[in-house]
Amino acid sequence: MLNRRHLRIKVLQMLYSYFNDEDSTDISLAEKNLLNSIERIYDLYIYLLLSFPVVREVALNKQDERKKKLRPSKEDLYPNLKFVDNEIISLITKSVDLNQLSENRKINWDNDEKREIYRKIFIEIEKSEVYFEHMNNDEKGFEADRNFLIQLFKSEIANSPLIYDFFEDEDIHWMDDIDLACSMVIKTIKNTKEDTFDVMPLYKANDDEKAFICTLLKETIKKDAENELMIENLVENWEFERIAKMDVLLLKMAITELQCFETIPTKVSINEYIEISKYYSTPKSNVFINGILDKSVNLLSKENKINKSGRGLIQ
Repeated sequence: MLNRRHLRIKVLQMLYSYFNDEDSTDISLAEKNLLNSIERIYDLYIYLLLSFPVVREVALNKQDERKKKLRPSKEDLYPNLKFVDNEIISLITKSVDLNQLSENRKINWDNDEKREIYRKIFIEIEKSEVYFEHMNNDEKGFEADRNFLIQLFKSEIANSPLIYDFFEDEDIHWMDDIDLACSMVIKTIKNTKEDTFDVMPLYKANDDEKAFICTLLKETIKKDAENELMIENLVENWEFERIAKMDVLLLKMAITELQCFETIPTKVSINEYIEISKYYSTPKSNVFINGILDKSVNLLSKENKINKSGRGLIQ
């Protein structure tokens, strides 16, 4: 479920916090906090999956309320059930795994304040073009339900200001994670079969993602003084103190990764940190980081500190 770039960003955030706290000396605590921040991404994913049963329940309640009008219309008495009968929403609602995760992690939309969010969201859903077209076309079946649900999620749920406000209040870091969590929800819907709904795991089976982030975090901390000295020696016409702190941290992470992960190609590491710098540092940081990392590769190669296994991994 987790991609390497996002994992690097989570390590970056934890390292930034660690190095900016003068009392930070416990690497094991930093590792624990890092793993917890990854777990929180999964909580966000579960929250978003649970949005479908909640909005369906809101729709059902609204239909019941309309039937109880003093003078209900024919449409009130015999509503269009295409939305509430969506096959994928039914599978999500009945999912034993999802309901168990919701219970174990205490993630739900069960209180009145949370449900009010989806009552307001459904008002906007009923006004939306995506909803109108789906409810009034002749397309039926599992694939039609799937395509509609993906469009609805993208346009009316994932981009809802109400959802953003709620998640920001719950965890400020979720604003960095929400795009990843939304992409995983969409992938989950796309992978759903007519008789099977599978919640994606946090880590893939037999994957080394957890080891990757823990090693990157701990080794960057351990190599801090060594990496800082290397950067100072590689910078030309720059006073070290004038370099943006985020640039220095990205360089330290990249230099550590180049040395500690023999199966990650050198170019991949360099390109990843250049891309991350475009979002988390200054406008010109990517050019600066690219230049310093090129020099660091040459230096580390001469000192035999970059050891890659497999064809093409050195480049």
